[in-house]
Amino acid sequence: MENAYLAHAINFTTLGLFGLIAGFFYAFSVCVMPGLNRIDPTAAITAMQAINGAVRNPVFFVTFFLTPVCAIAAAIVAYNGGDLRPALIMVSAAAVYFALALILTATINVPMNETLATVDPNAADAAQIWADYSGRWTFWNTVRTITSLLAMLVFAFAMTQMDRSTRPIADVSAVSANR
Repeated sequence: MENAYLAHAINFTTLGLFGLIAGFFYAFSVCVMPGLNRIDPTAAITAMQAINGAVRNPVFFVTFFLTPVCAIAAAIVAYNGGDLRPALIMVSAAAVYFALALILTATINVPMNETLATVDPNAADAAQIWADYSGRWTFWNTVRTITSLLAMLVFAFAMTQMDRSTRPIADVSAVSANR
């Protein structure tokens, strides 16, 4: 039973982390970037520079970097509990997130942000710089959104495949039979 509580705690924590990061990326693709595109490029560049500075904080780092670690930890707990198939699916969710969200961030979005940080918002070509940045950045951010959501769904599926004694989702038929 102790292992079941641990499995529940780590599974729902991991699912929550996947949801938080997918929602974070989603908000940028559907609200933040379109909003910045509606204002003067000088203001958009200044605002994005400030956002990129503000996102470097412990809460975001924990959410962003701990998500795949928690997924692997959940897989270990599932494996140790005898749930081999769900454990492998959980590792797959971590791999999807790592390869298609975390690596994309490090190789595409962060370098773009670092380049934008060096731009003078009052430069004569600010409008062109912002237009080039915004479209490309938003495209890759949307890829991160989709892959984070996919990883979350894969992880949730793994949770449904766990042994009924450790699965964090109630078996309605078992509950009904006990009444």
